[in-house]
Amino acid sequence: MSAAKVFVARLSGCSVFDPAGDRVGKVRDVLVVYRRSDAPRVVGLIVEVPGRRRVFLSIGRVTSIGSGQIITTGLINLRRFEQRGGEVRVLAELVGRRVTLREGAAGSGGSATIEDVAIEEKGPGEWSVSQLFLRRPRTSPAPFGKGSTAFAQWADVVEDDSGDEAQSAEQLIAAYSELLPADLATTLLELPEERRLEVAEELSDDRLADALEEMPESDQVQILSQLDDDRAADVLESMEPDDAADLIAQLPGVRGETLLELMNPEEAEDVRFLLAYDADTAGGLMTTEPIIVSADATVAEGLALIRRHELAPAIGAAICVTLPPYEPPTGRYLGMVHFQRMLRYPPHERLGTILDQSIDPVTPETSAAEVSRRLASYDLVSLPVVDETGRLVGLVTIDDVLDYLLPSDWRNADSDDPLPRVRRRPLSTSRAVPTTAKRPDGRG
Repeated sequence: MSAAKVFVARLSGCSVFDPAGDRVGKVRDVLVVYRRSDAPRVVGLIVEVPGRRRVFLSIGRVTSIGSGQIITTGLINLRRFEQRGGEVRVLAELVGRRVTLREGAAGSGGSATIEDVAIEEKGPGEWSVSQLFLRRPRTSPAPFGKGSTAFAQWADVVEDDSGDEAQSAEQLIAAYSELLPADLATTLLELPEERRLEVAEELSDDRLADALEEMPESDQVQILSQLDDDRAADVLESMEPDDAADLIAQLPGVRGETLLELMNPEEAEDVRFLLAYDADTAGGLMTTEPIIVSADATVAEGLALIRRHELAPAIGAAICVTLPPYEPPTGRYLGMVHFQRMLRYPPHERLGTILDQSIDPVTPETSAAEVSRRLASYDLVSLPVVDETGRLVGLVTIDDVLDYLLPSDWRNADSDDPLPRVRRRPLSTSRAVPTTAKRPDGRG
């Protein structure tokens, strides 16, 4: 091994390579088992492979840990990871636990919280927990005081199993700070339910909204149902209107209406507008927040609008040009300008002169199947939606169409499982509740 000791928080996100040097995935956690007298033994790594599937990699197959990468030997078993009894995930379950320091350990006794865990190689293919990075409770009333830190050996602490104190989620939030929304969603769903709620409550509204948008609808409902009404309304405001509408449609009618009343009136209006359409129509799939400008806007202005980092790629692929007003429902729809077309013209060129008028918009009542055919036929990533008077009311993007076409449990399906070509949905605003089929991980 190229490293004898490594802290687990630094392993999270590290790339995993096979003996040929090909990247096979990235580390998401370390799996340990407790022993009666010695420190917990590392049994393997939880690795995320393409398709966001988590698999188990035995520590005996790891030949090198260092320089931000892990080298393995042989093939990785691609069966989905399932945690067994007695196994503990370091980042998801061990980090954040409260412990009591034995007298004389790390300077003195007292309580502390585990903020990181070091694992150390004891022999070829044999790793165990060697050291803990701890934070003591804050004793100063100063607003920025976070408490002192200390290192301790496993033998120097006793875990607090009373359950009276809530575990701190700060370290997990820090460890997840660089995860993409889809990865954050997967990671949250793998946490124990109590821990998941704790982390969800600590996440910012925007971050939690991004994660919810990537979850199956049943899991969205479960998490949102555990938030108080004010927080739930704030999170819904941070979601894309179409995703918020899908989620509210799954809630009991009374709570859905309560949350709509608590939301910002403008945000709530967009959601109510979308809830009026059937789920398998363009109106049920569209977002009400496309980029809309006047015909006098220039190429330079258009490119500046699509550069915004918070903009979804499918929405930023084209700009809609309309007559005033420029909020849906707008004035008469004039056409679209795709970003590649903008790149071919000088910055001062007016967008009204380079419109693509060859693609007819769809109406809110257009079926999802017809929207899919048009996107595929014309190699598009979005389609404008107009009402009967020709006013722009929204935009259907390819990601929403894919979410409609894929089976409801596609986020949990193994990459080698066959996927039906069409996802069945009821002709209403309610969505089918996905199910999760568990499979053995093949360990042992």
